[in-house]
Amino acid sequence: MTTAIYAGSFDPITNGHMDVLQGSLRLADEVFVAIGIHPGKAPLFTFEERMDLITRVAQDVFGKDGARIKVIAFDGLLIDAARKHNASLMVRGLRDGTDLDYEMQMAGMNGKMAPELQTVFLPADPSVRTITATLVRQIASMGGDVRHFVPALVADALKTKFKS
Repeated sequence: MTTAIYAGSFDPITNGHMDVLQGSLRLADEVFVAIGIHPGKAPLFTFEERMDLITRVAQDVFGKDGARIKVIAFDGLLIDAARKHNASLMVRGLRDGTDLDYEMQMAGMNGKMAPELQTVFLPADPSVRTITATLVRQIASMGGDVRHFVPALVADALKTKFKS
């Protein structure tokens, strides 16, 4: 069985993340979505809210394949989380050349520390390359329509979050 790990903040999960998840499901039997927890950062959604949104969206979008996605938290090195969950692949999404430069450095460092883990780059579909969770949060905070950038469940959650 092949296991992949896909890490990020997912605050919130976007259509770009979903595109990378879809590619991950083609590569692995099981995919761990690893939400990075950093004490110095104050996310919009709690870990529990992000876990719930990812799980519900995965079921909604991927149907029975959504059950192959597990959501976990990690607060240290991704390679340690990958080892803990027996992942052999670390999936990284790429939007542009800037992402590639950074991700190549990370892959090189991770490769030295954990040569048993393979980093796999998945280029985002052109239709979702411009989407970032940061921009989605900013647009939503100003009352903008984010339905083109996130799954419907996430758009509703953002609307609710910014009403309060």
